[in-house]
Amino acid sequence: MKRIFSFTLFALLSVGMFAQEADAPKESAWKFDGSLGVNAAATGNFNWTSGGKNSVTGFVYAKLHLLYHKDAMAWETNFDTDFGLTWRDQKEDPYQKSSDNIKLATKFGWEFKENWYLTVSAGFQSQYALGRKYQKGYDFIHSNWLAPSYTDISVGIDWKTNVKGCNFSVYLSPVAGRVTTAYVSEKINEYYTKEEYCYAEVYAMENAKDDAARAAAQKAYDERVKKYESEGGYTAAREEHWDFRTSLQEKYGTFSYSDNGKVVQKEYHNARVELGLSFKGGIAYSHKDFKFSTTLALFTPYQGKGFNVKEAWIRAGNPDGTPRTEADWNALDPFDSYFEWSSKNRYFGNFDIDWDLVLGYQFLKCLQINFQANLKYYPGTLIADSDENYKERVQFKGVLGIGVGYSF
Repeated sequence: MKRIFSFTLFALLSVGMFAQEADAPKESAWKFDGSLGVNAAATGNFNWTSGGKNSVTGFVYAKLHLLYHKDAMAWETNFDTDFGLTWRDQKEDPYQKSSDNIKLATKFGWEFKENWYLTVSAGFQSQYALGRKYQKGYDFIHSNWLAPSYTDISVGIDWKTNVKGCNFSVYLSPVAGRVTTAYVSEKINEYYTKEEYCYAEVYAMENAKDDAARAAAQKAYDERVKKYESEGGYTAAREEHWDFRTSLQEKYGTFSYSDNGKVVQKEYHNARVELGLSFKGGIAYSHKDFKFSTTLALFTPYQGKGFNVKEAWIRAGNPDGTPRTEADWNALDPFDSYFEWSSKNRYFGNFDIDWDLVLGYQFLKCLQINFQANLKYYPGTLIADSDENYKERVQFKGVLGIGVGYSF
């Protein structure tokens, strides 16, 4: 009797445990998380002796992460985007873009050894709207959608691990392709080529103080447009290679040189394709309402120092047949000589650098404080200072915001 009772009790307990295990929900292979938010600030001044301008600033952002992990297969996608706009109570450039970013990255890996993955990776970076410097006077456009954009495709080895809730990843690819674009459509190119040709008159019209000044500015603008059309208009401007499109292609290095021994010419392209070495490292950590992540990406092309503009220019000599010297090169306007940098600095060992940092804390369920930092350094991309001196420079952006947000 005791044996029967013991056996029955054991059977019931076993069935109960099995039922609990069977009823337990299976952990999904998919994981989706991220954060969305809006930050805003407004300042109002009325007879305020300390100074200041009325302004309204808005900033929206989204950071999404999708992961599929089952058996030896892992697919991970990250989408980061933000856009910020500021309105200032002023006549010149009242609406100013403060932030603009699109970044999409995805990678698919097969785990051939614990924490080690054979991985195919792809990424895309660009922006939404026109980019200007907002200096006093007319602001030339220095960026646009797909000008620039960076598309990366690579195959390599990815190492990933988790230590006490902190995720680490290191990715190395000896076979990495990068496509840099400076693409501008024909319609947009025609519009802004004309605008840049008439920039002084457009600026005078927009900032005229009275009707008489406005009428004078309009007359000067009409005369400038007639001159533009008489010189061949958009067709001539495009052929002379100073139009809006080619100005961006020069800035982001999507051009090449040809040299017949006497004349050095630039050939313009919508894109530059490079094969090189890629490295990416990342750290991500979250605890309750706190989130932290940082990534570092490096790329260097497999190529030599390329075409030396300075040597070719000196070798070609002057149109009248007289020789040129290095002193003649140094005497050139900086805008004419800076392309030597972009030609020589796209070679193996010079790295494109992208570093991102995100800190976030959510409190009271719907309020968030966020800090984002982005640093870039691209050899061959030259940036002018306030005196129009061109050289390679570190690009840095930091955004601190407090607003409404949601994390999941």
